[in-house]
Amino acid sequence: MSKKSTNIIVVTKNQSLKKQLSKLFNDSSVFNTEWLEGLNRLLKYFKTSTYDLLILSGDVCNNKTLDYKDLLKIISKESPQTQILLIVKENNLSIAMEAMEVGGYQYVRIPAPDYELKLIIDLALSKKPEFGANKLLEDDESIYRFEGFIGRSPAIQAVYRQIQQVAATNIPVLLIGETGTGKDLAAQAIHHLSFKKDGNYMPVNLGALPSELIASELFGHEKGSFTGATQQHKGVFEMATDGTVFLDEIDSIDHKVQTSLLRLVEQKKFTRLGGRRSLHTNGRLITASNENLDDLVKHGKFREDLFFRLDVFRIVLPPLRERISDVSLITEELIGRFNHELNKSIIRIDQDCLSALEEYEWPGNVRELKNVIQRAVLVCQGDELHIEHLPKRFQIRTDKSSKIIIEIGKTLNEVEKQLIHKTLAHTKNNRKKAAELLGITRRALYNKLHKHNLI
Repeated sequence: MSKKSTNIIVVTKNQSLKKQLSKLFNDSSVFNTEWLEGLNRLLKYFKTSTYDLLILSGDVCNNKTLDYKDLLKIISKESPQTQILLIVKENNLSIAMEAMEVGGYQYVRIPAPDYELKLIIDLALSKKPEFGANKLLEDDESIYRFEGFIGRSPAIQAVYRQIQQVAATNIPVLLIGETGTGKDLAAQAIHHLSFKKDGNYMPVNLGALPSELIASELFGHEKGSFTGATQQHKGVFEMATDGTVFLDEIDSIDHKVQTSLLRLVEQKKFTRLGGRRSLHTNGRLITASNENLDDLVKHGKFREDLFFRLDVFRIVLPPLRERISDVSLITEELIGRFNHELNKSIIRIDQDCLSALEEYEWPGNVRELKNVIQRAVLVCQGDELHIEHLPKRFQIRTDKSSKIIIEIGKTLNEVEKQLIHKTLAHTKNNRKKAAELLGITRRALYNKLHKHNLI
């Protein structure tokens, strides 16, 4: 068996089985063993300790007030490092089969000789997943999961607290952060935790809309108000009554739209394009940008009065490179998710692979990490992720200079993707600066990001 200390919890009423297992686990320097005779207190033990192995005998699974399958589902999901082993008599094989369906690793029929029990236990421990924190622990003060976010770093914990603070109010919120840091996730969290959670949540990516259609999308239009307006159209502010409007890339709107938006923020009123009647809205407004709005105001590219109205409560979403300690946690979560989606059974990640992930700059932040892990899980044929399962940019450790190397044989499409990716990394994902360096418009860059799946 493993030389390191192994935590085991055994739940059984069978005294002869308990005696047999006690002999196998008699070395206290190797095994820390807890013994229970029922399921009622099992979860309490997991709330104070993490276990490598849970051994459950069939005689405790007939509790009429507590479904053992529900317990095993919880433990399997929330403490994935724990292997679950069933020990049953011949007439209780149905219990073992049901347990296997909800997270059990293996089962043993008793009576069984010591060597057989030892073999199965050794195998269970050797195949134990090496990642997956016990999320049932109550002595960890930090929040592991929060409204779709994953992380325990101080930087992301501060974001959790700010979201909780502002959700209880109705004041405008400005989210600042690079692409892929979770601005939309933060906006959804604010909406979900607010008293407007039963209203519509209306997200709009302003940077993806042609400038001439932005006003119509926000405020709506009347039939015949412009060429192609064949019928009346309600804007997001009209549809978000008693809900929340989230405007991403707020920096991309022109001065005319900024003026209309200022009136809406100040008076809660707006007018459809081509209309005369003022309409009222009580929807909450959350805006976001990956640009430095303070600089845009200084250079006259964004209205100062509107900026002050929007920047009542600012939340800065940290880039992934500033919370690198969360990379392993997020990776574990994503592996579990993609295991399920892609019908894989990856239980561990090689240290070189994890080191490569933690050393990377992540210009695309969590969104890029998600794409990388999805690909890695898809191409992995075994139960462990290795560095060769990652894209080539992780396998070749390059310096962090602004140079790129183009290999003979690469297609123009591949070269373009590499150049865009390197330029975004160089500008710390500032799309405006990246577009300027590449000599193209922001709209053209946005289209290329979609084309190369870099967004």
